[in-house]
Amino acid sequence: MRDLHRWQLPNLLSAFRLVAAPVLLLLALQGHREAFLWLLAVAFFTDAIDGTLARLTGQASRFGAMLDSWADVAVYAAVAVSMLLLWPGLVREEGIAFGAVVASFVVPALVGLLRFRRFTSYHTRLVKVAVAASAVGLFLLLLDLAAWPFRVAAVLATLAALEEIAITLVLDEERSNVGSLLHVLRARRRRDDARG
Repeated sequence: MRDLHRWQLPNLLSAFRLVAAPVLLLLALQGHREAFLWLLAVAFFTDAIDGTLARLTGQASRFGAMLDSWADVAVYAAVAVSMLLLWPGLVREEGIAFGAVVASFVVPALVGLLRFRRFTSYHTRLVKVAVAASAVGLFLLLLDLAAWPFRVAAVLATLAALEEIAITLVLDEERSNVGSLLHVLRARRRRDDARG
Protein backbone atom coordinates (compact mmCIF):
# COMPACT_ATOMS: atom_id res chain seq x y z
CA MET A 1 0.00 0.00 0.00
CA ARG A 2 2.87 2.36 0.80
CA ASP A 3 4.28 2.00 -2.73
CA LEU A 4 0.88 2.93 -4.14
CA HIS A 5 1.03 6.25 -2.29
CA ARG A 6 4.29 7.01 -4.04
CA TRP A 7 2.48 7.12 -7.36
CA GLN A 8 0.08 9.94 -6.71
CA LEU A 9 -0.45 12.56 -9.45
CA PRO A 10 2.47 14.84 -8.46
CA ASN A 11 4.94 11.96 -8.66
CA LEU A 12 3.40 10.73 -11.90
CA LEU A 13 4.05 14.18 -13.38
CA SER A 14 7.69 13.94 -12.34
CA ALA A 15 7.88 10.40 -13.75
CA PHE A 16 6.46 11.73 -17.03
CA ARG A 17 9.48 14.05 -17.27
CA LEU A 18 11.83 11.11 -16.73
CA VAL A 19 10.20 9.37 -19.68
CA ALA A 20 10.08 12.58 -21.74
CA ALA A 21 13.85 13.18 -21.48
CA PRO A 22 14.96 10.38 -23.85
CA VAL A 23 12.07 11.20 -26.18
CA LEU A 24 13.32 14.80 -26.34
CA LEU A 25 16.76 13.49 -27.30
CA LEU A 26 15.27 11.22 -29.94
CA LEU A 27 13.29 14.11 -31.44
CA ALA A 28 16.45 16.23 -31.50
CA LEU A 29 18.45 13.46 -33.16
CA GLN A 30 15.78 13.23 -35.85
CA GLY A 31 15.68 17.02 -36.31
CA HIS A 32 12.05 17.47 -35.24
CA ARG A 33 12.22 20.99 -33.81
CA GLU A 34 8.48 21.61 -33.54
CA ALA A 35 7.70 18.31 -31.82
CA PHE A 36 10.68 18.90 -29.52
CA LEU A 37 9.32 22.32 -28.52
CA TRP A 38 5.82 20.94 -27.84
CA LEU A 39 7.12 18.13 -25.65
CA LEU A 40 9.50 20.50 -23.89
CA ALA A 41 6.59 22.86 -23.16
CA VAL A 42 4.63 19.99 -21.58
CA ALA A 43 7.69 18.91 -19.58
CA PHE A 44 8.23 22.46 -18.29
CA PHE A 45 4.53 22.72 -17.42
CA THR A 46 4.59 19.48 -15.41
CA ASP A 47 7.72 20.73 -13.64
CA ALA A 48 5.92 23.95 -12.74
CA ILE A 49 2.91 22.22 -11.20
CA ASP A 50 4.10 18.95 -9.64
CA GLY A 51 5.56 20.45 -6.47
CA THR A 52 2.68 22.87 -5.95
CA LEU A 53 0.19 20.07 -6.48
CA ALA A 54 2.07 17.87 -3.98
CA ARG A 55 1.95 20.59 -1.32
CA LEU A 56 -1.72 21.49 -1.96
CA THR A 57 -2.84 17.86 -1.73
CA GLY A 58 -0.61 16.95 1.22
CA GLN A 59 1.37 14.53 -0.94
CA ALA A 60 4.79 16.18 -0.59
CA SER A 61 7.41 13.59 0.34
CA ARG A 62 11.14 13.01 0.29
CA PHE A 63 10.61 10.43 -2.47
CA GLY A 64 8.68 13.01 -4.51
CA ALA A 65 11.36 15.64 -4.01
CA MET A 66 14.07 13.22 -5.15
CA LEU A 67 12.00 12.01 -8.11
CA ASP A 68 11.43 15.64 -9.12
CA SER A 69 15.17 16.34 -8.91
CA TRP A 70 16.05 13.27 -10.99
CA ALA A 71 13.45 14.28 -13.57
CA ASP A 72 14.91 17.78 -13.67
CA VAL A 73 18.42 16.42 -14.21
CA ALA A 74 17.20 14.13 -17.00
CA VAL A 75 15.23 16.84 -18.82
CA TYR A 76 17.91 19.52 -18.45
CA ALA A 77 20.61 17.15 -19.69
CA ALA A 78 18.41 16.21 -22.66
CA VAL A 79 17.75 19.88 -23.39
CA ALA A 80 21.46 20.76 -23.24
CA VAL A 81 22.38 18.05 -25.75
CA SER A 82 19.32 18.73 -27.91
CA MET A 83 20.17 22.43 -28.14
CA LEU A 84 23.54 21.52 -29.60
CA LEU A 85 21.84 19.27 -32.14
CA LEU A 86 18.92 21.49 -33.15
CA TRP A 87 20.22 25.05 -32.66
CA PRO A 88 24.06 24.92 -32.74
CA GLY A 89 24.37 28.49 -34.07
CA LEU A 90 22.17 29.86 -31.33
CA VAL A 91 24.19 28.00 -28.70
CA ARG A 92 27.35 29.64 -30.09
CA GLU A 93 25.74 33.10 -30.13
CA GLU A 94 24.43 32.79 -26.57
CA GLY A 95 27.27 30.60 -25.31
CA ILE A 96 27.85 32.48 -22.06
CA ALA A 97 24.17 32.35 -21.09
CA PHE A 98 23.84 28.68 -22.10
CA GLY A 99 27.01 27.81 -20.24
CA ALA A 100 25.81 29.63 -17.12
CA VAL A 101 22.44 27.86 -17.14
CA VAL A 102 23.99 24.42 -17.67
CA ALA A 103 26.64 25.06 -14.99
CA SER A 104 23.93 26.27 -12.59
CA PHE A 105 22.38 22.80 -12.68
CA VAL A 106 25.55 20.71 -12.89
CA VAL A 107 27.85 22.36 -10.32
CA PRO A 108 25.45 22.37 -7.32
CA ALA A 109 24.51 18.76 -8.10
CA LEU A 110 28.17 17.73 -8.12
CA VAL A 111 28.90 19.63 -4.89
CA GLY A 112 25.93 17.89 -3.23
CA LEU A 113 27.06 14.54 -4.58
CA LEU A 114 30.58 15.05 -3.23
CA ARG A 115 29.40 16.25 0.18
CA PHE A 116 26.42 13.95 0.82
CA ARG A 117 26.98 11.16 -1.75
CA ARG A 118 23.57 11.90 -3.28
CA PHE A 119 21.92 14.53 -5.40
CA THR A 120 20.43 17.32 -3.35
CA SER A 121 16.81 18.41 -3.84
CA TYR A 122 16.51 21.73 -2.05
CA HIS A 123 13.88 23.28 -4.34
CA THR A 124 14.64 26.75 -3.03
CA ARG A 125 12.49 29.71 -3.97
CA LEU A 126 15.31 31.21 -5.99
CA VAL A 127 15.75 27.96 -7.92
CA LYS A 128 12.03 27.95 -8.72
CA VAL A 129 12.23 31.53 -10.00
CA ALA A 130 15.38 30.74 -12.01
CA VAL A 131 13.84 27.63 -13.57
CA ALA A 132 10.68 29.50 -14.55
CA ALA A 133 12.73 32.36 -15.98
CA SER A 134 14.97 29.91 -17.85
CA ALA A 135 11.98 28.11 -19.37
CA VAL A 136 10.31 31.33 -20.51
CA GLY A 137 13.60 32.83 -21.67
CA LEU A 138 14.52 29.69 -23.60
CA PHE A 139 11.22 29.63 -25.45
CA LEU A 140 11.46 33.34 -26.31
CA LEU A 141 14.97 32.70 -27.59
CA LEU A 142 14.05 29.60 -29.62
CA LEU A 143 11.04 31.32 -31.14
CA ASP A 144 13.38 34.18 -32.14
CA LEU A 145 11.40 36.75 -30.13
CA ALA A 146 14.05 38.05 -27.70
CA ALA A 147 17.40 37.00 -26.24
CA TRP A 148 17.55 39.24 -23.16
CA PRO A 149 15.08 37.22 -21.01
CA PHE A 150 17.29 34.16 -21.37
CA ARG A 151 20.34 36.21 -20.40
CA VAL A 152 18.53 37.49 -17.30
CA ALA A 153 17.52 33.90 -16.52
CA ALA A 154 21.18 32.86 -16.75
CA VAL A 155 22.07 35.44 -14.07
CA LEU A 156 19.21 34.21 -11.85
CA ALA A 157 20.27 30.59 -12.40
CA THR A 158 23.84 31.45 -11.40
CA LEU A 159 22.64 33.15 -8.20
CA ALA A 160 20.41 30.16 -7.42
CA ALA A 161 23.35 27.81 -7.95
CA LEU A 162 25.54 29.81 -5.60
CA GLU A 163 22.81 29.68 -2.97
CA GLU A 164 22.46 25.90 -3.38
CA ILE A 165 26.21 25.44 -3.02
CA ALA A 166 26.19 27.57 0.13
CA ILE A 167 23.31 25.51 1.55
CA THR A 168 25.25 22.31 0.87
CA LEU A 169 28.28 23.69 2.67
CA VAL A 170 26.22 24.87 5.67
CA LEU A 171 24.08 21.76 6.21
CA ASP A 172 25.38 18.92 8.35
CA GLU A 173 23.22 16.40 6.48
CA GLU A 174 21.24 16.49 3.25
CA ARG A 175 17.67 17.77 3.45
CA SER A 176 15.05 18.31 0.81
CA ASN A 177 12.69 21.20 0.20
CA VAL A 178 14.43 24.05 1.99
CA GLY A 179 13.14 27.56 1.28
CA SER A 180 16.45 29.38 1.12
CA LEU A 181 19.89 29.75 2.63
CA LEU A 182 18.33 32.16 5.13
CA HIS A 183 15.93 29.42 6.29
CA VAL A 184 18.84 27.03 6.79
CA LEU A 185 20.87 29.61 8.72
CA ARG A 186 17.91 30.48 10.96
CA ALA A 187 17.25 26.80 11.71
CA ARG A 188 20.91 26.28 12.50
CA ARG A 189 20.92 29.31 14.85
CA ARG A 190 17.81 28.02 16.65
CA ARG A 191 19.41 24.59 17.04
CA ASP A 192 22.63 26.11 18.35
CA ASP A 193 20.68 28.35 20.78
CA ALA A 194 18.74 25.33 22.07
CA ARG A 195 22.00 23.44 22.71
CA GLY A 196 23.74 26.10 24.50
